[in-house]
Amino acid sequence: MLHQTHALTAAAIACTLLLAATPATAVEMFRFDRGIGSEPLRAGPAGVPPVPNPSPVANVVAGVAPGGAPWPVESLKVDIGYDGRIRAVVQGLVLGGTDNVGTRGGPRRMVISLFCRDAPAPGAVAGALQTIPYNSEFVELDPDGNFRLDSALTNASGATPQANCGDSIDNRPVLLVRTVTAANAGTGAPAAPGAWFAAGVLKNVQHRDDDNGRDNRGR
Repeated sequence: MLHQTHALTAAAIACTLLLAATPATAVEMFRFDRGIGSEPLRAGPAGVPPVPNPSPVANVVAGVAPGGAPWPVESLKVDIGYDGRIRAVVQGLVLGGTDNVGTRGGPRRMVISLFCRDAPAPGAVAGALQTIPYNSEFVELDPDGNFRLDSALTNASGATPQANCGDSIDNRPVLLVRTVTAANAGTGAPAAPGAWFAAGVLKNVQHRDDDNGRDNRGR
């Protein structure tokens, strides 16, 4: 237990040093400072007229299916700059069920996807969620469920997230940590982002207490 505690402490220190040593994004657009692990199911719609105890449905987000078991995450820190650069440190992303509980479930690669939002319609607080993501590079998930990355964040056309991707109040973009589906030699399909295992929680500018008070619009 003591060895495990020392290992976790060392990992946390290493991640902190990594973020400190890596040059800051040109101008920070978004900062996600904690994560929510995925759950495979959520309550189904009540229907009209309401149906008592509706059957659960897959916990799909932005058109992306969840993992087949819970995936709790210990820590998630992600910075995204207006230049499209993403820096991330994710720790303790492991299975929360099955006989492989507490592990990464075997070697796998991960990717982070950002989904922007449209501007809200008059009277609404949030716009529609776009389903074309901006993806990071693929990285390996280590045996303890940790990974870090420093890469460009681009869509299929190579473009970076637009400046009006969302805000930090109610019209927030969605950030998903996803497994990578391996390439299929039989069909020729390349490796691609797959199910989501965790989601990021955006830090509200009103609660920023670092970077000398600079908000997520660089002020």
